[in-house]
Amino acid sequence: MKFRKFLIALAEVFRFIKRFFKEAFYPPFEVKETLRQCFLLGNRSLFLIVFTSFLAGIVFTKQSRPSLASFGAESWLPSLVSQAVVRSLGPLITGLICAGKLGSNIGAELASMQVSEQIDAMEVSGTRPYAYLVVSRVLATTLMLPLLVIFADIVALMGSFVMVHAINKTSFTLFINEVSAVVTYLDIFSSLVKSAFFGFAIGIVGSYAGYHSEKGTTGVGKAANTAVVVSMIFIFVIDLVSLQVLTLFRAQ
Repeated sequence: MKFRKFLIALAEVFRFIKRFFKEAFYPPFEVKETLRQCFLLGNRSLFLIVFTSFLAGIVFTKQSRPSLASFGAESWLPSLVSQAVVRSLGPLITGLICAGKLGSNIGAELASMQVSEQIDAMEVSGTRPYAYLVVSRVLATTLMLPLLVIFADIVALMGSFVMVHAINKTSFTLFINEVSAVVTYLDIFSSLVKSAFFGFAIGIVGSYAGYHSEKGTTGVGKAANTAVVVSMIFIFVIDLVSLQVLTLFRAQ
């Protein structure tokens, strides 16, 4: 019985995603609402991502130094941190913060509209609520996550430089030269592509949880909780899959 419910829920999710791609390329396009959502989503998360990334850069650098120092390779610290930040740490921090901040907000917002029957009223009036509410939010998260990851990477590297300079008195020019020597275009491109998938997962999960929430006030809280938990799970799964694909590219 539970397995049957799981299959039904899985089918509904695939139908929801299929409808997204259909509505996203079917005019009229909700360009103004998508841009508004991009601004709101980016504005809500930027400060928290910048603050967390700066601290993460400092902490990761401080924790990595003793291990490298034990092998006499302390000079490799900027190279190690930069690769870790660009390849994994920056996108992962940004994705998890946005899953908690944006995913819960999207789920709760759409769930409250579902509970108050605003979505039903929009469907009756023929205003294409799915395109206005879901497509705009999913596109906004998909577009904004790579931009937020760029900010997160830069700020995390600045935090790393502060720690490296405090320990080894390394100049900013030397730090940047060591970073640019090991970070490749493949690292940057794969990081941005991966973060776009993170954004799509956050947007689609949050929208689905809110759009299909239960009636009543408890449905809002449950939708927000589901959006956060499932989004974080998908982020780790996408990160694992992207790592395997990237390993294949590097092996060639």
